[in-house]
Amino acid sequence: MTPNPRRAVRAIILDGDDRILLCRFVFPHPAVPEKAKAVWAAPGGGIETGEDQLTALRRELREETGLVVSADPPHVWHQEVAAADHAPGSDGIINDYFLIRATHFQPRGELTDDQLAAQENLAGFRWWHLSEIAGYTGSELFSPRDLTTPLTALLTTGTPDQPVQLGL
Repeated sequence: MTPNPRRAVRAIILDGDDRILLCRFVFPHPAVPEKAKAVWAAPGGGIETGEDQLTALRRELREETGLVVSADPPHVWHQEVAAADHAPGSDGIINDYFLIRATHFQPRGELTDDQLAAQENLAGFRWWHLSEIAGYTGSELFSPRDLTTPLTALLTTGTPDQPVQLGL
């Protein structure tokens, strides 16, 4: 059988205080495993037919957050998860992450909150400090699960020469 992963792009949006903007996705979003309540993940989404990665990234950010990106951001992380239960309708997911530095803003995209909830299963946004992610003890997950490791490396050593391979 030919693999059928869901291909997606995501933005690591960092503000001037190195806070990262994350979206709270609820099941049945592809980032949320079946038994999880919610997952905090970088904004972004699936690549539509005919789109390249950066076109998809720009569209997703405009729709979800209202952020307009004109420059080509660096590709910093690559994630492949092969699991039948990880992305409904596919046998896994491939996420490519791009780094965007932005002034702190209140996310307000082209889609209304109701549209985001209905179309994207997106239930809110939050700016997080690395220490808040590292110290989180709640029941919701992060994507990637060990977000603190690659985020720490990104904040301390800067943009990698090649995208860093991430796990689940």
